[in-house]
Amino acid sequence: MVFSSAIFLFAFLPLTFIGSLLIRQRWAQNAFLTLASLIFYAFGEPVYVFLMIASAGVNYGFGRGIAAVRGKRMKRLLLVLAVICDLAVLGVFKYAGFAVTNVNALFGIALPVPAIRLPVGISFFTFQAMSYVIDVYRNRDMCQKDFMKVLLYISFFPQLIAGPIVRWNEIEEQIDHRCLNETEIADGICRFVKGLFKKLIFANGLGKVADHVFA
Repeated sequence: MVFSSAIFLFAFLPLTFIGSLLIRQRWAQNAFLTLASLIFYAFGEPVYVFLMIASAGVNYGFGRGIAAVRGKRMKRLLLVLAVICDLAVLGVFKYAGFAVTNVNALFGIALPVPAIRLPVGISFFTFQAMSYVIDVYRNRDMCQKDFMKVLLYISFFPQLIAGPIVRWNEIEEQIDHRCLNETEIADGICRFVKGLFKKLIFANGLGKVADHVFA
């Protein structure tokens, strides 16, 4: 789902915004935003949404483990394992075909090249998940016992497919304690409209020119 598409602008975004305002309890609001984010991702990746959930679950587990152990060596080992798991997933989806192609060319063999479709936003949600584990390693008090909050942090739709990567320590407080008022809502709408204007009027037009130049 593209941010400038009609379905996002006139259906998903207003429904999500209004729904989050109508829900008063914070846990229910977080659950609603998590569900909306998963629907947003599943709209373009109906299968790989489970990969993202699994990535969040694995890193949530490593975070709990790092916070539970006391020995520094064991904490470092768990951190290394978490990073290896994250980079392995990223490597398989982004570079498996490239690696096999080069092995075939180098050794003159004909291994089947895996045709793995790259999940949208895999780099962003993988590094988000990795940053959570790293922040817990640095400060065990940042470990989150509620999996849904970690999943919300990793899957939150405004930054899911295009970034930026946001550190857990920058958003943790806002998941539980955030304040909305008319001024902030108005500022947010103005910022969104300005960005949408730049995207539709400038970026899309210049993108077509750049495509022709690079072609």
